[in-house]
Amino acid sequence: MTYTYQYPRPAVTADCVVVTTEEVPKVLLIQRGNEPYKGHWAFPGGFMNMDETAEQCAIRELEEETGLVVERVRQIGAYSKVDRDPRGRTISVAYLAMVASQITVAGHDDAAQAAWFPLTDLPVLAFDHQDIMADAIALYHKVNR
Repeated sequence: MTYTYQYPRPAVTADCVVVTTEEVPKVLLIQRGNEPYKGHWAFPGGFMNMDETAEQCAIRELEEETGLVVERVRQIGAYSKVDRDPRGRTISVAYLAMVASQITVAGHDDAAQAAWFPLTDLPVLAFDHQDIMADAIALYHKVNR
């Protein structure tokens, strides 16, 4: 089915913030292998396919980029700042996944590498992922009481 609209439409992405429930929580980040922000750290994520939900996209991208498989995620929020992505108008839906401890991961697909970082010692994050991280930490503390 083809549609034609007079209004431009934004792209939609999904990001997955994975945090451990260890005494000193850690978050999973990928180092971007492509521009924009090549070499910078970010959450696993990517563009949504036409035949999947944002939640399915986040889970798929997490597995594609790190090898980590999760079944359950909680929505953190939607991020829609006009200039959040230099490639063009993009809205991202971010999700939180919690795991008991660090699981072995590796960079796959367009991720140069994947690594765990303590929440107290994060690198500079690409895009608006610092904003997402702040909201993810708040949700993490709310559900992990």
